[in-house]
Amino acid sequence: MNSVILNKTYKELPFCEKEILRYAGCKEADEEISTLLKECINELKDKLTYKICYRELPFKANGNICDFEYFSLYSEKLSLNLKNSKKVILFAATVGVEIDRLIGKYGKLSPAKALFFQAIGAERIEALCDAFCADIEKEYTMKTKPRFSPGYGDLPLSAQKDVFDVLSPERRIGLTLNSSLLMSPTKSVTAFVGLNG
Repeated sequence: MNSVILNKTYKELPFCEKEILRYAGCKEADEEISTLLKECINELKDKLTYKICYRELPFKANGNICDFEYFSLYSEKLSLNLKNSKKVILFAATVGVEIDRLIGKYGKLSPAKALFFQAIGAERIEALCDAFCADIEKEYTMKTKPRFSPGYGDLPLSAQKDVFDVLSPERRIGLTLNSSLLMSPTKSVTAFVGLNG
C-alpha cells in the first residue's frame, strides 16, 4: 500500500463552454450571453490553482461497512460503488479561492456575471477531477469506478471529517472544512475512487 499522501498540480485545463452554459442553466447562447461568458473566462484565466492531494488506501467491504484501514464508514451506496475494488484513491481537489472572490465581488455588481462565475467554478472543478481520474487510470493501468463523495446517496457529509483527517488538505492544498462541514474554497471536491484491475 502507498500510505504516502501525494500532491498533484495541473496547469490551465481547457474550458468547456457548453458545460458552463449547462451549469448556468442556459440552453443556448445568444451573442450577449456568449460575450459575457468570454469576458468571465478571460477575467479568470491564469488565476485558478488546480491542486489535488491524494492517497491510496486498501478497501474491504463487510456488507455495507466500508473499511479503509484508517477509518470505516457505513454506506450501502458506497459499498456498491466500490464493489470488486481492492484499493481506492481518496482525494481532495480545489481550484482555489480566486473564483470565490469573483463570485462575491460580482454578486453585488453584476448578478449575471456572478452566475457565470458559479457555473465556471463548477465546470473547472469537474474538469480537474476528470483529468485527475484519467491520470490515475494511466498511472495504475486500472479502470476507475465513478467517484463518490461525502454527501452522495447514503454516505453522510460527516465523512468529510475522516477524509480531512487522512489527507490533511489544509496543509497540502489550502482546503479547509468548517464546523458546518462546508469546504473553503467552495469550488472543491473530496471523493473516493475505486480501482479495478
